[in-house]
Amino acid sequence: MRFQKNAHRLDDVTRRDFVTGAARAFLGLGTLPLLSGLARAVGDDAIPLRPTTARHVIYLYMNGGMSHLDTFDPKPGKETQGPIEAIATRADGVQISQYFPNLAQQMDKVALISSMFSSQGAHAQGQYFMHTSYLLRGTIRHPSLGAWVSRMRGRLNPSLPAHVAIGGGSNDASCGFLEFEHAPLPIGNPEAGLQNSRRPQTVDAETFDRRQARLAQMNDAFADRYDQKQVRAYDKMYEQAVRLMSSEDLLAFDINQEPPSLREAYGDDPFGQGCLLARRLVEHGVRYVEVGNGGWDTHNENFDAMADKCPPLDRTLATLLADLESRGLLEETLVVLATEFGRTPTIVAGRNGRNHYPQAFTCWMTGGGVRGGQRYGRTDAEGREIVENKVTVPDINATIAHALGLPIDHVMTSPSGRPFQVADKGQPVTALFG
Repeated sequence: MRFQKNAHRLDDVTRRDFVTGAARAFLGLGTLPLLSGLARAVGDDAIPLRPTTARHVIYLYMNGGMSHLDTFDPKPGKETQGPIEAIATRADGVQISQYFPNLAQQMDKVALISSMFSSQGAHAQGQYFMHTSYLLRGTIRHPSLGAWVSRMRGRLNPSLPAHVAIGGGSNDASCGFLEFEHAPLPIGNPEAGLQNSRRPQTVDAETFDRRQARLAQMNDAFADRYDQKQVRAYDKMYEQAVRLMSSEDLLAFDINQEPPSLREAYGDDPFGQGCLLARRLVEHGVRYVEVGNGGWDTHNENFDAMADKCPPLDRTLATLLADLESRGLLEETLVVLATEFGRTPTIVAGRNGRNHYPQAFTCWMTGGGVRGGQRYGRTDAEGREIVENKVTVPDINATIAHALGLPIDHVMTSPSGRPFQVADKGQPVTALFG
Protein backbone atom coordinates (compact mmCIF):
# COMPACT_ATOMS: atom_id res chain seq x y z
CA MET A 1 0.00 0.00 0.00
CA ARG A 2 2.80 2.37 0.88
CA PHE A 3 4.49 1.52 -2.43
CA GLN A 4 1.35 2.44 -4.39
CA LYS A 5 0.88 5.62 -2.42
CA ASN A 6 4.39 6.88 -3.11
CA ALA A 7 5.05 5.41 -6.54
CA HIS A 8 3.93 8.52 -8.38
CA ARG A 9 6.74 10.46 -6.72
CA LEU A 10 9.48 8.20 -8.04
CA ASP A 11 11.67 9.97 -10.55
CA ASP A 12 12.93 8.20 -13.68
CA VAL A 13 16.25 7.07 -12.24
CA THR A 14 14.65 5.68 -9.08
CA ARG A 15 12.03 3.82 -11.11
CA ARG A 16 14.69 2.43 -13.39
CA ASP A 17 16.81 1.30 -10.44
CA PHE A 18 13.81 -0.33 -8.79
CA VAL A 19 12.77 -2.33 -11.83
CA THR A 20 16.29 -3.35 -12.79
CA GLY A 21 17.00 -4.32 -9.20
CA ALA A 22 13.81 -6.33 -9.06
CA ALA A 23 14.86 -8.27 -12.13
CA ARG A 24 18.21 -9.07 -10.60
CA ALA A 25 16.75 -10.10 -7.28
CA PHE A 26 13.65 -11.95 -8.42
CA LEU A 27 14.80 -13.48 -11.71
CA GLY A 28 18.49 -13.97 -11.12
CA LEU A 29 19.29 -12.13 -14.36
CA GLY A 30 22.52 -10.67 -13.04
CA THR A 31 24.00 -7.92 -15.19
CA LEU A 32 22.42 -8.82 -18.52
CA PRO A 33 23.06 -5.65 -20.57
CA LEU A 34 19.57 -5.61 -22.03
CA LEU A 35 18.18 -4.80 -18.59
CA SER A 36 20.12 -1.63 -17.83
CA GLY A 37 18.98 1.82 -18.82
CA LEU A 38 15.88 3.90 -19.13
CA ALA A 39 13.15 3.67 -21.74
CA ARG A 40 12.14 6.86 -23.51
CA ALA A 41 9.17 8.00 -25.54
CA VAL A 42 8.99 8.79 -29.25
CA GLY A 43 6.50 9.92 -31.87
CA ASP A 44 4.21 8.12 -34.26
CA ASP A 45 4.70 4.67 -35.76
CA ALA A 46 3.67 5.37 -39.38
CA ILE A 47 7.07 5.20 -41.08
CA PRO A 48 7.13 4.87 -44.89
CA LEU A 49 9.97 2.49 -45.82
CA ARG A 50 11.42 1.65 -49.23
CA PRO A 51 12.45 -1.85 -50.34
CA THR A 52 16.25 -1.96 -50.63
CA THR A 53 19.15 -4.33 -51.15
CA ALA A 54 20.80 -3.53 -47.80
CA ARG A 55 19.32 -5.23 -44.74
CA HIS A 56 22.24 -4.89 -42.31
CA VAL A 57 25.02 -2.46 -41.44
CA ILE A 58 28.47 -3.23 -40.07
CA TYR A 59 29.78 0.15 -38.95
CA LEU A 60 33.54 0.21 -38.32
CA TYR A 61 34.42 3.26 -36.26
CA MET A 62 38.03 4.49 -36.16
CA ASN A 63 38.01 6.42 -32.92
CA GLY A 64 40.41 9.36 -32.62
CA GLY A 65 40.49 10.77 -36.14
CA MET A 66 42.15 8.59 -38.77
CA SER A 67 44.71 10.31 -41.00
CA HIS A 68 43.34 10.41 -44.55
CA LEU A 69 46.76 11.02 -46.10
CA ASP A 70 48.31 7.96 -44.49
CA THR A 71 45.43 5.60 -45.29
CA PHE A 72 42.93 6.15 -48.11
CA ASP A 73 43.74 9.53 -49.70
CA PRO A 74 47.52 9.52 -50.24
CA LYS A 75 49.29 12.31 -52.10
CA PRO A 76 52.42 10.68 -53.51
CA GLY A 77 55.36 12.98 -54.06
CA LYS A 78 54.00 15.82 -51.93
CA GLU A 79 55.68 17.07 -48.77
CA THR A 80 52.43 16.56 -46.82
CA GLN A 81 52.56 12.84 -47.54
CA GLY A 82 55.57 12.08 -45.38
CA PRO A 83 57.37 8.74 -45.70
CA ILE A 84 54.32 6.55 -46.44
CA GLU A 85 53.98 5.51 -50.08
CA ALA A 86 50.91 4.93 -52.22
CA ILE A 87 50.08 1.68 -54.00
CA ALA A 88 47.79 0.81 -56.89
CA THR A 89 44.58 -1.14 -56.33
CA ARG A 90 42.15 -3.27 -58.34
CA ALA A 91 40.10 -0.10 -58.88
CA ASP A 92 41.38 1.81 -61.88
CA GLY A 93 43.09 5.04 -60.87
CA VAL A 94 42.52 4.51 -57.15
CA GLN A 95 45.56 4.46 -54.89
CA ILE A 96 45.72 3.85 -51.16
CA SER A 97 48.45 3.60 -48.52
CA GLN A 98 51.20 1.01 -48.77
CA TYR A 99 49.92 -0.44 -45.50
CA PHE A 100 46.76 -1.85 -47.13
CA PRO A 101 48.00 -4.39 -49.72
CA ASN A 102 45.27 -6.92 -48.94
CA LEU A 103 42.46 -4.39 -49.09
CA ALA A 104 43.95 -3.03 -52.32
CA GLN A 105 42.97 -6.32 -53.95
CA GLN A 106 39.34 -5.70 -53.00
CA MET A 107 39.03 -2.00 -53.79
CA ASP A 108 36.88 -2.86 -56.79
CA LYS A 109 34.16 -3.49 -54.17
CA VAL A 110 34.76 -0.26 -52.19
CA ALA A 111 33.54 3.31 -52.72
CA LEU A 112 35.91 5.81 -51.10
CA ILE A 113 34.40 9.11 -50.00
CA SER A 114 37.41 11.44 -49.97
CA SER A 115 35.57 14.73 -49.56
CA MET A 116 34.24 14.34 -46.04
CA PHE A 117 33.83 17.54 -44.04
CA SER A 118 32.90 18.08 -40.39
CA SER A 119 32.15 21.27 -38.49
CA GLN A 120 33.44 19.66 -35.28
CA GLY A 121 37.16 19.50 -34.55
CA ALA A 122 37.18 18.10 -30.98
CA HIS A 123 36.82 14.40 -30.24
CA ALA A 124 33.70 14.35 -28.08
CA GLN A 125 31.82 16.76 -30.31
CA GLY A 126 33.06 15.12 -33.50
CA GLN A 127 32.19 11.60 -32.40
CA TYR A 128 28.74 12.65 -31.28
CA PHE A 129 28.14 14.50 -34.56
CA MET A 130 29.30 11.54 -36.64
CA HIS A 131 27.00 9.15 -34.80
CA THR A 132 23.90 11.34 -34.60
CA SER A 133 24.14 14.10 -37.28
CA TYR A 134 23.33 16.59 -34.51
CA LEU A 135 25.54 18.88 -32.46
CA LEU A 136 26.24 17.87 -28.88
CA ARG A 137 23.89 19.70 -26.51
CA GLY A 138 23.43 19.59 -22.79
CA THR A 139 19.63 19.63 -23.07
CA ILE A 140 18.95 16.54 -25.18
CA ARG A 141 20.49 13.22 -26.16
CA HIS A 142 19.99 12.41 -29.84
CA PRO A 143 19.68 8.83 -31.13
CA SER A 144 22.69 7.45 -32.96
CA LEU A 145 22.14 6.04 -36.42
CA GLY A 146 21.93 2.46 -35.20
CA ALA A 147 19.05 3.40 -32.92
CA TRP A 148 17.21 5.08 -35.81
CA VAL A 149 17.67 1.90 -37.87
CA SER A 150 16.37 -0.22 -35.01
CA ARG A 151 13.37 2.07 -34.49
CA MET A 152 12.42 2.38 -38.16
CA ARG A 153 13.36 -1.03 -39.55
CA GLY A 154 12.86 -3.21 -36.48
CA ARG A 155 14.28 -6.64 -35.77
CA LEU A 156 14.95 -9.30 -38.36
CA ASN A 157 15.38 -11.93 -35.64
CA PRO A 158 12.88 -11.53 -32.78
CA SER A 159 15.28 -13.22 -30.34
CA LEU A 160 18.19 -10.86 -30.97
CA PRO A 161 18.56 -7.11 -30.54
CA ALA A 162 18.56 -4.98 -33.66
CA HIS A 163 21.53 -2.89 -32.50
CA VAL A 164 24.85 -4.10 -31.04
CA ALA A 165 28.08 -2.22 -30.20
CA ILE A 166 31.30 -4.21 -29.91
CA GLY A 167 34.59 -3.25 -28.33
CA GLY A 168 36.15 0.07 -27.51
CA GLY A 169 35.87 3.37 -29.29
CA SER A 170 33.20 5.99 -29.09
CA ASN A 171 30.52 5.94 -26.41
CA ASP A 172 28.12 7.84 -28.62
CA ALA A 173 26.11 4.88 -29.87
CA SER A 174 22.90 5.31 -27.87
CA CYS A 175 19.13 5.33 -28.15
CA GLY A 176 18.95 9.04 -27.29
CA PHE A 177 15.31 9.97 -26.76
CA LEU A 178 14.03 6.75 -28.34
CA GLU A 179 12.82 3.76 -26.32
CA PHE A 180 15.62 1.88 -24.62
CA GLU A 181 15.03 -1.25 -26.71
CA HIS A 182 16.78 0.64 -29.54
CA ALA A 183 19.95 1.23 -27.52
CA PRO A 184 22.98 -0.85 -28.54
CA LEU A 185 23.59 -4.05 -26.67
CA PRO A 186 27.22 -3.54 -25.54
CA ILE A 187 29.80 -6.30 -25.99
CA GLY A 188 33.05 -5.29 -24.33
CA ASN A 189 35.14 -8.36 -25.16
CA PRO A 190 34.15 -10.15 -28.37
CA GLU A 191 35.90 -13.33 -27.25
CA ALA A 192 33.77 -13.45 -24.10
CA GLY A 193 30.55 -12.93 -26.04
CA LEU A 194 27.36 -11.96 -24.25
CA GLN A 195 28.16 -12.47 -20.58
CA ASN A 196 25.67 -13.10 -17.75
CA SER A 197 23.03 -14.15 -20.26
CA ARG A 198 22.27 -17.59 -18.86
CA ARG A 199 20.06 -18.47 -15.94
CA PRO A 200 22.36 -18.82 -12.90
CA GLN A 201 22.96 -22.38 -11.73
CA THR A 202 21.68 -21.39 -8.30
CA VAL A 203 18.23 -20.60 -9.77
CA ASP A 204 16.41 -23.62 -11.18
CA ALA A 205 13.84 -23.34 -13.97
CA GLU A 206 10.84 -23.72 -11.66
CA THR A 207 12.09 -21.00 -9.32
CA PHE A 208 12.88 -18.72 -12.24
CA ASP A 209 9.39 -19.14 -13.72
CA ARG A 210 7.75 -18.53 -10.35
CA ARG A 211 9.74 -15.36 -9.77
CA GLN A 212 9.05 -14.17 -13.28
CA ALA A 213 5.30 -14.68 -12.80
CA ARG A 214 5.42 -12.77 -9.51
CA LEU A 215 7.32 -9.90 -11.09
CA ALA A 216 4.80 -9.81 -13.94
CA GLN A 217 2.01 -9.38 -11.39
CA MET A 218 3.85 -6.49 -9.78
CA ASN A 219 4.55 -4.90 -13.16
CA ASP A 220 0.93 -5.28 -14.29
CA ALA A 221 -0.35 -3.59 -11.16
CA PHE A 222 2.11 -0.75 -11.56
CA ALA A 223 1.36 -0.37 -15.29
CA ASP A 224 -2.39 -0.26 -14.66
CA ARG A 225 -1.93 2.59 -12.24
CA TYR A 226 0.74 4.42 -14.25
CA ASP A 227 -0.02 3.77 -17.91
CA GLN A 228 3.02 5.42 -19.45
CA LYS A 229 5.15 4.48 -22.43
CA GLN A 230 8.28 4.24 -20.30
CA VAL A 231 6.60 1.77 -17.97
CA ARG A 232 5.27 -0.36 -20.83
CA ALA A 233 8.74 -0.41 -22.35
CA TYR A 234 10.10 -2.18 -19.27
CA ASP A 235 7.75 -5.12 -19.79
CA LYS A 236 8.87 -5.43 -23.38
CA MET A 237 12.51 -5.17 -22.34
CA TYR A 238 12.18 -8.05 -19.86
CA GLU A 239 10.26 -10.14 -22.35
CA GLN A 240 13.04 -9.72 -24.91
CA ALA A 241 15.76 -10.48 -22.37
CA VAL A 242 14.09 -13.66 -21.15
CA ARG A 243 13.44 -14.79 -24.73
CA LEU A 244 17.11 -14.32 -25.57
CA MET A 245 18.21 -16.25 -22.48
CA SER A 246 16.41 -19.36 -23.70
CA SER A 247 17.13 -18.95 -27.40
CA GLU A 248 19.54 -20.99 -29.49
CA ASP A 249 20.52 -17.68 -31.08
CA LEU A 250 22.76 -17.01 -28.09
CA LEU A 251 25.32 -19.02 -30.05
CA ALA A 252 25.53 -16.07 -32.44
CA PHE A 253 27.63 -14.32 -29.77
CA ASP A 254 30.12 -17.21 -29.48
CA ILE A 255 33.01 -16.81 -31.91
CA ASN A 256 34.48 -20.04 -30.57
CA GLN A 257 32.05 -21.71 -32.95
CA GLU A 258 34.27 -20.50 -35.82
CA PRO A 259 37.23 -22.49 -37.20
CA PRO A 260 40.58 -21.48 -35.65
CA SER A 261 41.94 -20.71 -39.11
CA LEU A 262 39.21 -18.13 -39.72
CA ARG A 263 39.69 -16.56 -36.31
CA GLU A 264 43.39 -16.27 -37.10
CA ALA A 265 42.64 -14.72 -40.49
CA TYR A 266 40.56 -11.98 -38.86
CA GLY A 267 43.43 -11.13 -36.53
CA ASP A 268 44.23 -11.95 -32.94
CA ASP A 269 43.18 -8.59 -31.51
CA PRO A 270 39.91 -7.15 -30.17
CA PHE A 271 39.01 -5.36 -33.39
CA GLY A 272 39.66 -8.39 -35.58
CA GLN A 273 37.66 -10.68 -33.33
CA GLY A 274 34.99 -7.99 -33.05
CA CYS A 275 34.60 -7.97 -36.83
CA LEU A 276 34.25 -11.74 -36.82
CA LEU A 277 31.53 -11.42 -34.17
CA ALA A 278 29.86 -8.72 -36.28
CA ARG A 279 29.72 -11.10 -39.23
CA ARG A 280 28.16 -13.80 -37.03
CA LEU A 281 25.56 -11.35 -35.73
CA VAL A 282 24.41 -10.12 -39.14
CA GLU A 283 24.34 -13.74 -40.26
CA HIS A 284 21.86 -14.38 -37.43
CA GLY A 285 19.70 -11.36 -38.26
CA VAL A 286 21.10 -8.41 -36.27
CA ARG A 287 20.38 -5.19 -38.16
CA TYR A 288 23.17 -2.84 -37.09
CA VAL A 289 26.53 -3.72 -35.55
CA GLU A 290 29.17 -1.15 -34.65
CA VAL A 291 32.76 -2.26 -34.02
CA GLY A 292 35.12 0.24 -32.42
CA ASN A 293 38.83 0.57 -33.12
CA GLY A 294 40.60 3.24 -31.06
CA GLY A 295 44.05 4.79 -31.05
CA TRP A 296 43.94 7.02 -34.15
CA ASP A 297 44.66 10.28 -32.30
CA THR A 298 48.22 10.60 -33.63
CA HIS A 299 49.44 13.99 -32.45
CA ASN A 300 52.85 12.43 -31.81
CA GLU A 301 54.85 9.95 -33.89
CA ASN A 302 52.07 9.60 -36.44
CA PHE A 303 54.09 7.47 -38.85
CA ASP A 304 55.18 4.97 -36.20
CA ALA A 305 51.54 4.66 -35.17
CA MET A 306 50.49 4.05 -38.80
CA ALA A 307 53.10 1.32 -39.15
CA ASP A 308 51.68 -0.38 -36.06
CA LYS A 309 47.95 0.09 -36.61
CA CYS A 310 47.38 -0.16 -40.35
CA PRO A 311 48.70 -3.66 -41.19
CA PRO A 312 46.42 -5.49 -38.73
CA LEU A 313 43.52 -3.28 -39.85
CA ASP A 314 44.27 -4.19 -43.47
CA ARG A 315 44.19 -7.88 -42.64
CA THR A 316 40.91 -7.63 -40.76
CA LEU A 317 39.13 -5.52 -43.37
CA ALA A 318 40.18 -7.75 -46.25
CA THR A 319 39.11 -10.88 -44.37
CA LEU A 320 35.75 -9.38 -43.38
CA LEU A 321 34.87 -8.41 -46.95
CA ALA A 322 35.99 -11.76 -48.35
CA ASP A 323 34.10 -13.65 -45.65
CA LEU A 324 30.89 -11.70 -46.19
CA GLU A 325 31.13 -12.19 -49.94
CA SER A 326 31.80 -15.92 -49.69
CA ARG A 327 28.65 -16.35 -47.57
CA GLY A 328 26.47 -14.27 -49.88
CA LEU A 329 26.11 -11.59 -47.21
CA LEU A 330 28.00 -8.67 -48.74
CA GLU A 331 25.23 -7.70 -51.14
CA GLU A 332 22.76 -7.24 -48.29
CA THR A 333 25.25 -5.87 -45.73
CA LEU A 334 26.43 -2.27 -45.96
CA VAL A 335 29.94 -2.06 -44.48
CA VAL A 336 30.96 1.46 -43.47
CA LEU A 337 34.36 2.67 -42.25
CA ALA A 338 34.11 6.05 -40.52
CA THR A 339 36.02 8.39 -38.24
CA GLU A 340 35.27 11.79 -36.71
CA PHE A 341 37.81 13.80 -38.74
CA GLY A 342 41.16 13.57 -40.49
CA ARG A 343 44.65 14.74 -39.54
CA THR A 344 46.52 17.84 -40.63
CA PRO A 345 48.40 17.66 -43.91
CA THR A 346 51.12 19.73 -42.24
CA ILE A 347 53.36 17.44 -40.21
CA VAL A 348 54.01 18.84 -36.74
CA ALA A 349 57.71 19.67 -36.40
CA GLY A 350 59.49 18.04 -33.48
CA ARG A 351 56.64 15.61 -32.83
CA ASN A 352 56.38 13.97 -36.24
CA GLY A 353 52.61 14.00 -35.73
CA ARG A 354 49.39 15.31 -37.22
CA ASN A 355 46.74 17.33 -35.41
CA HIS A 356 42.94 17.33 -35.77
CA TYR A 357 41.65 18.25 -39.22
CA PRO A 358 37.88 18.30 -39.83
CA GLN A 359 38.23 20.25 -43.10
CA ALA A 360 38.89 17.11 -45.17
CA PHE A 361 38.97 13.36 -44.49
CA THR A 362 37.96 10.01 -45.94
CA CYS A 363 35.32 7.43 -45.09
CA TRP A 364 34.23 4.50 -47.24
CA MET A 365 31.40 2.06 -47.93
CA THR A 366 31.00 -1.30 -49.59
CA GLY A 367 28.23 -3.87 -50.04
CA GLY A 368 24.55 -3.14 -49.66
CA GLY A 369 24.09 -1.91 -53.22
CA VAL A 370 27.18 0.33 -53.27
CA ARG A 371 29.01 0.52 -56.59
CA GLY A 372 32.62 -0.28 -55.80
CA GLY A 373 35.84 0.75 -57.50
CA GLN A 374 35.25 4.49 -57.22
CA ARG A 375 36.57 7.49 -55.35
CA TYR A 376 33.80 10.01 -54.75
CA GLY A 377 34.94 13.57 -54.08
CA ARG A 378 38.46 14.87 -54.19
CA THR A 379 40.91 16.92 -52.16
CA ASP A 380 43.61 19.13 -53.61
CA ALA A 381 47.14 17.98 -54.44
CA GLU A 382 48.27 18.22 -50.80
CA GLY A 383 45.12 16.88 -49.15
CA ARG A 384 44.26 20.21 -47.57
CA GLU A 385 41.03 21.35 -49.18
CA ILE A 386 38.01 19.68 -50.72
CA VAL A 387 37.85 20.61 -54.38
CA GLU A 388 35.03 18.36 -55.57
CA ASN A 389 31.74 17.00 -54.14
CA LYS A 390 31.88 17.97 -50.47
CA VAL A 391 30.08 15.45 -48.23
CA THR A 392 29.02 16.54 -44.75
CA VAL A 393 28.56 14.30 -41.72
CA PRO A 394 24.75 14.42 -41.98
CA ASP A 395 25.14 13.55 -45.68
CA ILE A 396 27.00 10.32 -44.98
CA ASN A 397 24.43 9.33 -42.36
CA ALA A 398 21.65 10.13 -44.82
CA THR A 399 23.45 7.89 -47.32
CA ILE A 400 23.46 4.98 -44.87
CA ALA A 401 19.79 5.62 -44.11
CA HIS A 402 19.04 5.72 -47.85
CA ALA A 403 20.80 2.39 -48.36
CA LEU A 404 18.46 0.84 -45.77
CA GLY A 405 15.34 2.44 -47.18
CA LEU A 406 14.76 4.82 -44.29
CA PRO A 407 12.83 8.02 -45.06
CA ILE A 408 15.23 10.84 -44.30
CA ASP A 409 12.42 13.39 -44.30
CA HIS A 410 10.26 11.51 -41.78
CA VAL A 411 9.83 13.56 -38.60
CA MET A 412 9.82 11.95 -35.17
CA THR A 413 9.10 13.91 -32.03
CA SER A 414 11.13 13.83 -28.84
CA PRO A 415 9.41 13.75 -25.43
CA SER A 416 10.00 17.51 -25.21
CA GLY A 417 7.96 17.98 -28.39
CA ARG A 418 10.85 18.84 -30.70
CA PRO A 419 10.93 17.42 -34.27
CA PHE A 420 13.92 15.40 -35.48
CA GLN A 421 14.91 13.48 -38.61
CA VAL A 422 17.22 10.51 -39.00
CA ALA A 423 20.12 12.54 -40.48
CA ASP A 424 19.04 16.07 -39.65
CA LYS A 425 19.16 17.89 -43.01
CA GLY A 426 21.67 15.57 -44.69
CA GLN A 427 21.22 14.46 -48.28
CA PRO A 428 22.19 10.98 -49.50
CA VAL A 429 25.04 10.57 -51.97
CA THR A 430 23.08 8.51 -54.47
CA ALA A 431 26.03 8.43 -56.90
CA LEU A 432 27.57 5.74 -54.68
CA PHE A 433 24.88 3.24 -55.68
CA GLY A 434 23.93 1.47 -58.87
